[in-house]
Amino acid sequence: MFSGECLTTIDAKGRTSIPAKFREILTNTFGDERFVITKSSPVDFDDGGFGRGISVYPLNEWLEVERRIHANDSALPLAQLNILKRLVLGPAQECCPDKLGRVLIPPSLRIHAGLEKDLFFVGMGKRLDIWSKETYARVNSQDERNFPHDSAALAAIGL
Repeated sequence: MFSGECLTTIDAKGRTSIPAKFREILTNTFGDERFVITKSSPVDFDDGGFGRGISVYPLNEWLEVERRIHANDSALPLAQLNILKRLVLGPAQECCPDKLGRVLIPPSLRIHAGLEKDLFFVGMGKRLDIWSKETYARVNSQDERNFPHDSAALAAIGL
């Protein structure tokens, strides 16, 4: 599983290096260095704005997500299902790192997430999220405000 945070950069051509520990997980845990990159779930900043990032799914995990969306295993209403298709399936692109571990992030996804210089790779279990450094700081701040304090469910898992 992917865990941890890695601060890195993106160059003017839109290339970034996937941190080595995450590349190892792609190949050793998921058995393939290929992955799918798409828009991530937006984070509501409670001020009318949203934090936008991108998500990286190992190819096999992505195929399962895609299958569930198409089969509507999620039991979402049709309008919400169509939103997922437009915002998540539509921009999805299969990628593979080059010999140096670099990947070209598609221009539309770079613009969507505001990726210009410093960015964070964030391990999210079966996927990675990529955020601009500035957006990730705001996401963390919002998450702290929304943290489920005194939650029985958190206590049950030891947090």
